[in-house]
Amino acid sequence: MDPLRQSPSPSSSRASSPRTFSCERLGYVGIEAVLDQLKIKAMKMGFEFNIMVVGQSGLGKSTMVNTLFKSKIWKSTMPGLRVPMPQTLQLHSVTHVIEENGVKLKLTVTDTPGFGDQINNDKCWDPILGYINEQYERYLQEEILITRQRHIPDTRVHCCVYFVPPTGHCLRPLDLEFLQRLCRAVNVVPVIARADSLTIEEREAFRHRIQDDLKTHSIEVYPQKSFDEDINDKILNSKIRERIPFAVVGADREHMVNGRCVLGRKTKWGIIEVENMAHCEFPLLRDLLIRSHLQDLKDITHNVHYENYRIIRLKESHALPRGPGWVNLAPTPSPTPTGTRASPGPGKVCRWAEDDSDEDF
Repeated sequence: MDPLRQSPSPSSSRASSPRTFSCERLGYVGIEAVLDQLKIKAMKMGFEFNIMVVGQSGLGKSTMVNTLFKSKIWKSTMPGLRVPMPQTLQLHSVTHVIEENGVKLKLTVTDTPGFGDQINNDKCWDPILGYINEQYERYLQEEILITRQRHIPDTRVHCCVYFVPPTGHCLRPLDLEFLQRLCRAVNVVPVIARADSLTIEEREAFRHRIQDDLKTHSIEVYPQKSFDEDINDKILNSKIRERIPFAVVGADREHMVNGRCVLGRKTKWGIIEVENMAHCEFPLLRDLLIRSHLQDLKDITHNVHYENYRIIRLKESHALPRGPGWVNLAPTPSPTPTGTRASPGPGKVCRWAEDDSDEDF
């Protein structure tokens, strides 16, 4: 086999790499300053995070997004104003730049109004999965160009928050069918919406039924067990998996409680404090998405979900459309009399597909 066509596996490349040994330092070098350099560079560039919210109308998706980022990401509907129900599932995206203590976050939120609202919900997940794959395709089209951008815009969905209606029974067939397909393409975090409509006992029983349904149907939601990198990740993620799906309540208004201003919802029985763990588990969801696992969500999206999509598309590389900016590659050189391929001449670029030996990429 031609060595140019071989694609060694990561394990084989690691085995052939030279062994490394720790050496004794004679004094201070300053290697730790790399962390400061990375921090300065990251703060200049900012961060990108793309989140999708999926669920039936009336479950508080827009309010929950506003609560998560303490910003008016989505405008709430005025009370008493009837909004016509969409006849088909539609996807709406909005992008905001949020800055906190000098750190800029480019946040893109995609809402899915109309999901599960129709009498016939057959294949209502197709537009959502199509949108997710479309973002992978956009990134792939930019990545395979010879002259590509220095920073490829990342519109891939890093996390999908799935809102389960608080029925108190179990997951519906629609939920199971959709989650089985969705978990293969994106990180999914299920939550029990409007958890204040359930008692604490009903909430715990509902959670355990959902966990049983997920296990029975082999639905692996985020954080996945197979991606725990070390013992610390395993301990932290095990605690998170025990509480998933989180029982959450959204609110974007502040109220005075015992002389302090809290974020919550006012009812005739009292005020539900969103950030009070005795009332709901919103702090767990916020910590997972923003404070502890935001970068991990992006890493898994790039290294697992996007990589799976990329492998499938590259296996059918001859069918990839050539977008703007595509650089024409030199034709594949014919085999030499000895049966090996001739090396490309100077100034020429040749690329061979892994599966099709005689076709250009």
